[in-house]
Amino acid sequence: QVQLVESGGGLVQAGGSLRLSCAASGSIFSINAMGWYRQAPGKQRELVASIVSGDSTNYRDSVKGRFTISRDNAKNTVYLQMNSLKPEDTAVYYCNADLRKSTWGPVFRYWGQGTQVTVSS
Repeated sequence: QVQLVESGGGLVQAGGSLRLSCAASGSIFSINAMGWYRQAPGKQRELVASIVSGDSTNYRDSVKGRFTISRDNAKNTVYLQMNSLKPEDTAVYYCNADLRKSTWGPVFRYWGQGTQVTVSS
């Protein structure tokens, strides 16, 4: 069994900062990539940032220069540092991990339970 547990969400004023964390645990052989998605009410889930093994990163345009994704491979943990937050960043943030449970096993995507981020104006 694999679990992704997120933490760090909350309420912050516009211009403030938050740091999200997501720790993966359980039967994990290797993690190919980890990332953060968000979903605002009435909208589709969208990719915020991702990081692959080798530390190559990808960001959606609206968060470039404000958000930073990083990972600690030893802890199977991914972080999202969010600075200069805007009301439009308000959403439930979900982390994901693309991982193998054995040497030659398939890659599956797992999701966290989500953490609420609310930015007030």
